[in-house]
Amino acid sequence: MVCVGNGMAGIRTLEELLKLAPDLYDITVFGAEPHPNYNRIMLSPVLAGEQTMQEIVLNDLDWYKRNGITLHLGRKISAIDRIKRVVRADDGTEAGYDRLLLATGSNPIMLPIPGMNLSGVLTYRDIADTEGMIRAAAQYKNAVVIGGGLLGLEAANGLKLRGMNVTVVHLAGWLMERQLDRTAAGLLQQSLEEKGLSFRLATQTAEIAAGESGRVAAVKFKDGSSVEADLVVVAAGIRPNTELAEKSGLQCSRGILVNDTMQTYDPRIYAVGECASHRGVAYGLVAPLFDMAKVCATHLAEMGIGRYTGSMLSTKLKVTGIDLFSAGDFQGGEGSEDIVLSDPASGIYKRIVIKDDRLIGSVLYGDTAEGPWHFELLREGRKVNDIRNQLMFGGAA
Repeated sequence: MVCVGNGMAGIRTLEELLKLAPDLYDITVFGAEPHPNYNRIMLSPVLAGEQTMQEIVLNDLDWYKRNGITLHLGRKISAIDRIKRVVRADDGTEAGYDRLLLATGSNPIMLPIPGMNLSGVLTYRDIADTEGMIRAAAQYKNAVVIGGGLLGLEAANGLKLRGMNVTVVHLAGWLMERQLDRTAAGLLQQSLEEKGLSFRLATQTAEIAAGESGRVAAVKFKDGSSVEADLVVVAAGIRPNTELAEKSGLQCSRGILVNDTMQTYDPRIYAVGECASHRGVAYGLVAPLFDMAKVCATHLAEMGIGRYTGSMLSTKLKVTGIDLFSAGDFQGGEGSEDIVLSDPASGIYKRIVIKDDRLIGSVLYGDTAEGPWHFELLREGRKVNDIRNQLMFGGAA
């Protein structure tokens, strides 16, 4: 068996498989990065100086040895021969498979503007990006982060903690518009401004401009204004990495198409994680990836059980001192009702959305104690009429 991708989804699938059927396969793993499997979610605390690279490694090199896994690091698979059942890396290394697991993750979205290739322009995706930011923060003063979503704000916070002046540029009218309503986003912005961050909202980037040295020097906007920048971090979203699958003739549409057993159109090939498109959704958060891994492992182990039916998502921001939670359909709409608690002086805001006597969405800012309980109610879809009065105040107790 071959696993293409040495990230969290692929290796979690192998961990689950080894529990179920430790001797079924000779396993080979290819990873494009030169590192063992690490916790990508914890790159933000590493950037912020709260953890080290070593501390976020999930499976060290010994783990692969102990489990008899052949590991090829720093090698990218460039071709799959589905007839001969062989994968080929860009350096010519080959490995045969009877089952193939694609866990190729996603790529950062690159903006279609001049200057994206300049020295000093980074995305925020892996250890190399994080190390690049840490080096830049030690040398330079002004940073611009393009993108005011989860990742962009975590990058901005980390760079600020490392002493840079940071401006966040965001196309939408408020931060984290996919996870927060306008009120919660306003409170978040206020908290981040108190930490020293600056914001340009509803602003479109036109160009990243170079200085005399050829390195990035400024970011120019559509309205004609600009801001100085020695470092630009582009965090404008991610796109499933389907290039290899497409070249191999596998069906893709916003990800590698998989069924409820994580199988692609080729029954010997499975896909999990951010590269997979399940029932029209490609997930970019970790909880769904682990759900997929569990299901996929049962089928690789030839047990023929388990179906992945999709995941409910919740959001938290990894910025120390800021408590934020959102899940479900928090914008509501026709036929729904809002229960809102707003205490701006304390920096607390809670909004829950109810429809047909069920909780369908929740946004909590400043006090997120009820978050896990709300998430449970959302997942279960249970009626809430008898506990309406407790929903804001932790009735789970």
